[in-house]
Amino acid sequence: MALPKVYGIETEYGIRHTGVAEPNPIAASSVLINAYLSELARRSETGARSERVGWDFEDEHPGDDARGFSREGSLPPEVETHLVNAVLTNGARYYVDHAHPEYSSPECSDPLQGVLWDRAGERILVASMEAARRQLPPGQEIVVYKNNSDRKGNSYGCHENYLMDRSVPFGQVVKHVLPHFVTRQIWSGAGKVGCEAASTGGAEVTLQLTQRADFFEEEVGLETTLKRPIINTRDEPHADAGRYRRLHVIIGDANRSEVQTFLKLGVMGFVLCMVEDDWFGERDFTPARPVHALRQISYDLTLRKPFDLADGTTVTALDVQWEHLGLARKWADENGMDAVGGELVGAEVLRRWEQVLTALETDPMSLADQLDWVAKKKLFDAYRERDGLEWKHPKLAQLDLVYHDLRPGKDLAGKLGLERLVTEAEAASAMTTPPPTTRAWFRGRCLERFPGQIAAANWDSMVFDLGGEPLKRVAMMEPLRGTAEIVGPVLEDCDDAGELLRRLGA
Repeated sequence: MALPKVYGIETEYGIRHTGVAEPNPIAASSVLINAYLSELARRSETGARSERVGWDFEDEHPGDDARGFSREGSLPPEVETHLVNAVLTNGARYYVDHAHPEYSSPECSDPLQGVLWDRAGERILVASMEAARRQLPPGQEIVVYKNNSDRKGNSYGCHENYLMDRSVPFGQVVKHVLPHFVTRQIWSGAGKVGCEAASTGGAEVTLQLTQRADFFEEEVGLETTLKRPIINTRDEPHADAGRYRRLHVIIGDANRSEVQTFLKLGVMGFVLCMVEDDWFGERDFTPARPVHALRQISYDLTLRKPFDLADGTTVTALDVQWEHLGLARKWADENGMDAVGGELVGAEVLRRWEQVLTALETDPMSLADQLDWVAKKKLFDAYRERDGLEWKHPKLAQLDLVYHDLRPGKDLAGKLGLERLVTEAEAASAMTTPPPTTRAWFRGRCLERFPGQIAAANWDSMVFDLGGEPLKRVAMMEPLRGTAEIVGPVLEDCDDAGELLRRLGA
């Protein structure tokens, strides 16, 4: 039986520092995050908690490859231990990743939780911009965008993470997940004006479905910034490596639409459960040229152009998605939906998946309140008709960027009536409160209750400093333990971390 899924999203935000002669994105990212942490620390003087607990790099091994090898010359991601790297009381990680601020959500046990704590991340970035503005000299501002391209040939990621069964051969994962990644962009893409690929194969690119298709060059590989692969092979489970795999997905867009984030996580949960249960039939949807198919689909706003499969036949992205939906329904009928996050959430994923595919077949523009790329197209079409603009007009590129601007009052996506799945009150609470149904609850509540007694933390352990004793590392190798239900009564009853560790040990 498929393992219960655990979900997480890592978002690298675009950043711009205005009012300076020579902006430095690394320095700007540090200023942004430090400003937020400093304001939290100041509030701690009046009773709130300090969040200056740093990240523990003990278990970081980005060079480990799921295939057991890496191609000669491949470059695993560099771990930069000297930059700002904090753990928040909502269980998330907030840090400078190369030249970007990154928010890595806490572990979530269902797709709707994933949406909520991703939305909390947006609010944390907004609060960070406001904190930085109060600290910067007059005339300077740090602006953050939730997008994936600077339109200068650089791309930054929105990575997804999923808990999987280690016993499933990685080749089986690749076989069935690759077609899904190539085709899901018809409903997961954030949209982009124009193209940054070196070659388009003769296609004229006006508006495309996804911001990331231009930047992928390989089918399978370890790297994340150069020669990006559709399937990333990084093998850091951040859990019991004998039981679990963490599938690290680098091909998704950073969505402003909560519906898309919900589908992106939920549909992937179903796909991975079907992979684990060997549920896929004999039909093989492997593209003959996956990278070419990825771009071909992104450039095709009609959604009708077929791509070549390895078996010599052709198929459309919609065909593949309908096939996967049919298989998911049969799998759910046979197995229930506890593994994807529960019956209610699972049923909603299937309902929305079908509704979106139906609309994409019949009237894509009816999804302007649900899909980023459709919302953009509706907006751009209106401007083009009103002002007689060509697709290459810089005003459309500017609108494309402003769509992802997180500043209140400048947030174009927020003005277009996108459907919300979580409330502002829920998102505000999730900025400081961890999900109660994963180990993130233990991490976050310990940081809330005992910040002065925690030396460092990461995904699968916490290091406690009880003073006068050696540091004590508490392993958290099971992502679905350390929950409010399991540990809550003990943790909330303890006055300090020493008492907590004694009682946990007992």
